[in-house]
Amino acid sequence: MQANAQRILENPKFQELIAKRSAFAWTLSVIMLVIYFGFILLVAFGKEFLGTRLGAGVTTWGVPIGVFTIVSAFILTGIYVRRANGEFDELNRQILEESK
Repeated sequence: MQANAQRILENPKFQELIAKRSAFAWTLSVIMLVIYFGFILLVAFGKEFLGTRLGAGVTTWGVPIGVFTIVSAFILTGIYVRRANGEFDELNRQILEESK
């Protein structure tokens, strides 16, 4: 078992998988942090804007921007899962086949 694990660790495709997955995860994390902290900064410093009504109703800009913040987390998670189930799983399958 030890030799098999060592072969996987030394496999160039495994190194590629780790690099791609890490870069993609960090990119999506940074995007989510920018969205989240952007919203928090708006709450702290843009109260007038967030309190501005949309049209003649009672809904303000804060509601759709808050909903966008929450929905963006689900969307980014879906993007990660789609790529993980496609490209990353294929690389993983190739690595496992080569290590047999």
